[in-house]
Amino acid sequence: MAKIQGFRVRNYKALKDISFGKLWNNNEEPLTTLTAVIGKNGAGKSSIFDAFGFIADCLKNGVEEACDKRGGFSKIFSKGQSLDESISFEIYYREEENENPITYEFSVKLDEFERPFIYKERLRQRRKGQHKFGQPFSFLILNSGVGVVWKGETLGKQIEEDDNSLFNTDELISEIESGKNTEETNETEVIRLEDTRHLGITTLGALKQHPRIISFRKFVESWYLSYFSPDSARSLPLAGVQKHLDIHGDNLANVVQFMQREQPKRFKNILENISQKIPGLLRIDTEQSSDGRLLLKFFAQGFEKPFYAQQMSDGTLKIFTYLLLMEDPEPHSFICIEEPENGLYHKLLELLAKEFREYASSRKNSSQIFITTHQPYFVNALNPNEVWILEKQNDGFSRITRADKKPLVKEMVEEGLELGNLWYSDYLD
Repeated sequence: MAKIQGFRVRNYKALKDISFGKLWNNNEEPLTTLTAVIGKNGAGKSSIFDAFGFIADCLKNGVEEACDKRGGFSKIFSKGQSLDESISFEIYYREEENENPITYEFSVKLDEFERPFIYKERLRQRRKGQHKFGQPFSFLILNSGVGVVWKGETLGKQIEEDDNSLFNTDELISEIESGKNTEETNETEVIRLEDTRHLGITTLGALKQHPRIISFRKFVESWYLSYFSPDSARSLPLAGVQKHLDIHGDNLANVVQFMQREQPKRFKNILENISQKIPGLLRIDTEQSSDGRLLLKFFAQGFEKPFYAQQMSDGTLKIFTYLLLMEDPEPHSFICIEEPENGLYHKLLELLAKEFREYASSRKNSSQIFITTHQPYFVNALNPNEVWILEKQNDGFSRITRADKKPLVKEMVEEGLELGNLWYSDYLD
């Protein structure tokens, strides 16, 4: 399962320039399989969560719609920055542990009509045997929709010997734009995108001659950003099985029905496991109403009749949904959850954090989990290398530091103090 090892974002809301984890040109440690960002209100936690959402929306719907969804380019562009600059993102990830890392970068600017467009885009990978700080090989590079893409599975001899002159300079792009260079080879293809409102990987990722681009597109498409709402989970969907939970949770009963139908024995074990972790819960079942809608039933200790989802507390629905999400038979590559603690009893937070870590680090082909939180009880269950502290600087922009990079914090945790308690006592801020 692919894992994000590092992330950088520039000029996005309060995130003027932050990076965390390993990138192609630094020597930092990769992000852990469970990563949490903490900080005070207004520090920028929601901006980091939304940055991942913006990338996913750009891939799915295009950059203009992704901006409009957030109030327009001016609302997300960092305040006080020159419009000559761009909003930019960089993702550094590995598809598998034995694969060389891949970097994907793209930036967004306004055109002469003040409409957002994809200014630059690049997908590149370090070659086998290449020095860790050597320039990665670019197999897609686009400037304002014009550029070159490399085709195939293995590096061609000519490209491998001279990739800098072919892919990693703007000279070739300029020649293509001016019409001086229109030559294609068996290994390269000149690209001129008609619509610069959409990412190049959106179009090229549908063509089988670009396997690496296909792979990256599928990776981003499999992200799950949770906008779970207990009220949505209480809705009464039409009966019918659905394989995956949607981002709001309004098809919760349909997913339960799918798992019950497709894998009844495994589903029974899942519900028994979940019931043991939610105090007072005995079992969960489904029922189809006379008008064809699906009802989710919770059998609680001490009560003969079941409670329906509409009667359950926000916290019970939330923890049930998160635990069920981690049982998806086709797991998402990346799960991003903002403030999972909302509505949960404080003693359940440590349990939930441990469940997230066990799932992300112990199970084969499990998802990487990224959390934003402001709850010390949740942080108490985390290790210092899993926690990143986001702080607002005097200039109004955010900076981020991993907790174990603070020597005093690291020493105190080694002495047995819990990280969340240290945060509550102002040792982390």
